[in-house]
Order: sequence, then structure tokens, then C-alpha cells
Amino acid sequence: MEHCNGIAAARRWLTTKPKVIFVLGATATGKSKLAINLAVRFDGEVINSDKIQVHDGFPVITNKVTDEERAGVAHHLLGGVRPDADFTADDFCREAADAVARVHSAGRLPVVAGGSNTYIEALVAGGDGGGAFLAAYDCLFLWTDVAPDLLRWYTAARVDDMVRRGLVDEARAGFEAGADYTRGVRRAIGLPEMHAYLLAEREDCGAAAGMLETAVREIKENTFRLTVSQVAKIRRLTTLPGWDVRRVDATAVLARMAEGAPHGETWKAVVWEPCEEMVSRFLETPAAAAAAVVVANGNVDLATGGAGVPEAAAAAAAARVV
Repeated sequence: MEHCNGIAAARRWLTTKPKVIFVLGATATGKSKLAINLAVRFDGEVINSDKIQVHDGFPVITNKVTDEERAGVAHHLLGGVRPDADFTADDFCREAADAVARVHSAGRLPVVAGGSNTYIEALVAGGDGGGAFLAAYDCLFLWTDVAPDLLRWYTAARVDDMVRRGLVDEARAGFEAGADYTRGVRRAIGLPEMHAYLLAEREDCGAAAGMLETAVREIKENTFRLTVSQVAKIRRLTTLPGWDVRRVDATAVLARMAEGAPHGETWKAVVWEPCEEMVSRFLETPAAAAAAVVVANGNVDLATGGAGVPEAAAAAAAARVV
């Protein structure tokens, strides 16, 4: 009887670890859409992990999701920080951890989504002694990835769309000749590149005519350069212990878009349905169920690795989608 009770106790412990979904990916790979759909499907709330979008201001240039796109899903850390304030990785870790705890306390699923992978790593792998977040939560990381050639095309197309939606007017309205582009929201791609054009326009020096085209081209180039850096960081994260990262290839979606063809069903087939299934299984599986429950001489032991994370969680990596 003691033997059975020990196993039952271990199982109860295994089911008490709260779960968190992370949606990773380079800019323009569909992170927000996936995160919102997951939140709707699994009764969750989205926690923004984009270090620029935490700031107020410039919604078009920072590409914040609109109220309509949020589909009624609660979002945390999306705005609320002063435009000129420094919001460090430590600030993000504190605020994001608090948001995760609040979402869990409301009985909902936290879905963390954004492109600031350095901040995400600080949250997940940081803490006293490192790995405190992974020790406290069972995490699943979904990585939306796209082939570089199509991502280059789409990031450029998206910049063109941002121009149509008011990028130039938004930059003009917030323009300051002495602006500091190393702090706050002004670090956003799209603001430093517009500076020379807007300054020439304000001074009416006659040189502004061809400068807008140059500025837009620089925005496109810098945006794609950012995606290359983001993908490199995510690839490194996939090598870290305890990070169960599942790569989801969304290339087919952008291929359909590049052809001017309907892409909704393609997104459903290659992104949504695989992710929905992975999250369903993840939520149904007891937290840390991969932990090795070793029964010997009537005793139950949990084989654990560093920072209290079960070593056998690495077994989950065997099921990764790469």
C-alpha cells in the first residue's frame, strides 16, 4: 500500500507544474496570429515579448496588433510603457513573470509571443542560479519559420503595406530633430531610417524629393537583417537544455501569398492544425511527465537535473518537429 501511495503522490506532484506556451519566430512569420488563435482555442491570454511593442506610441511602425486582430483576447505588456523609457531585460522578466502568474491565477493559459529572443531567454533561463522559470513551469516553444527568400519578399511587402497604412504620417507626427534613437520606442525599425527625410522636409531644403524612397528601402533592408539575427538566436535556443522547441514551417503560406493565391487553408493545414495538436497533447500530458519515476525498495524517487528540472524532460525532445 505504501508503494502505491508513493506512486500516487509522485503523480500528483507531476501534475501540479503550470504550463506556458511560447510562440517564437522572426518578424513577419505569423507569431501574433498563431498566439491569438491558440489563446482563443485554449482559453488563454497573450503576453507580449516584443521589447519595442511594450512602449506606447507608433502603432503602425511597431506593427502592434489592432483591437480587431486581438479578437477579444486579453493582451499583457502591449503598450503601457512610456515611449522614451528604458525597458530592460530585467524589467521584462519581472513584468512577464508577474503576467504569467496572473493569467494562471485566473485559470487561463499564458501564451507568450514576440520577437525579442534575448528577453525571452532572460526570462526562461535567467533567475537566481539560472533556470528558475523552467523549474517553475512546464514550457512548450512553437517556432514559426519561413524560408529566407520568401521572408525577404514578405518583409518588404509588409513595409509597403505599412507605408499605405500611414507609416510616413505617423513618423512625421512624432518627429523630433534631436531624437535619441537608442532609447525606448524610437529604437523601432522605421523611425531612425525616416530621420534624414523628415529633417530635410522640415527644413524645406529641396533635397527631400528622393529621400523617402531611400528611407523605405533602408527600412526593408534593416527589417530583413533583423529576421536573420532572430533566426540565428532561435536556432541557438533550440540547443539549450530543457527547451522543447517545435519548428513549424510556414513557408508554404508565404509562397501562396507571393503567388497572389488564397492562403487561409494553407495556413490552417501547415501551421494551425499541427500547432493545435501539439498544444492539445502538451496540455493533456502531466507536467514534467517525462521525469523518470524510479521505484526501488518501495520508495519513489524523481530523477532530476539542474535547477530541479527533471532530467527525463529531455525525452520530450525526441518528439520535436524539426
